[in-house]
Amino acid sequence: MRVDVLTLFPGIFQGYLEESLVRKARDKGILDIRLWNWRDWAEGPHKTVDDRPYGGGPGMVLMCDPLYKAVEAVQRESESPEGRLVMLTPSGERLTQARVAELSAEKRLVLLCGRYEGFDERVRQGLKPLEISVGDFICNGGEAPAMVLIDAVARLLPGFLGDPKSAEEESHSVPGLLEYPHYTRPRVYRGMETPQVLLDGNHEAIRRWRHQKALERSANQAGGTD
Repeated sequence: MRVDVLTLFPGIFQGYLEESLVRKARDKGILDIRLWNWRDWAEGPHKTVDDRPYGGGPGMVLMCDPLYKAVEAVQRESESPEGRLVMLTPSGERLTQARVAELSAEKRLVLLCGRYEGFDERVRQGLKPLEISVGDFICNGGEAPAMVLIDAVARLLPGFLGDPKSAEEESHSVPGLLEYPHYTRPRVYRGMETPQVLLDGNHEAIRRWRHQKALERSANQAGGTD
């Protein structure tokens, strides 16, 4: 999958792209992630990309022209399909595992990372991106949410995980269902014991225990308890 990220701060992504499974996936050609600074498409000596909001108010608003030019240039840059345009914004739809699975089937994603007071509304009207929020809170910009989206989508790409079954039983793989508890050595730690059923080798009993614990954990989470 190719992922193009349009941001005013491409350096934020450098550490993320050079570590762990994302780095391995890039080395294997599973992920092709490219960073673009849309300030490069701004005009004038100062490469201005924002201006004061009409009607007054605090902060600055990201201007249409440099972003439109950047998106159009990036989409034309390769023989790949134009790709699914995604805007990371707190006013977007809540990101779910179902949406992640849908996006993982795309050949290419083009991600727009907002800043300041957000985009001029005509970015939404004209470019018609899919608007995604990673939660009911505000980040300093769209870069951290973009990394969350990339991380979630990448896990579902063939070859990204060492064992593809790892993604099948995770929390939210089934909507509303959280994953069961895990234990590893030592068997007892500070008086807390590993459940005996996990030590007996009865795979059917383990399956039933895990399913029951997943249901209990999901019900507790839905009810607001831990």
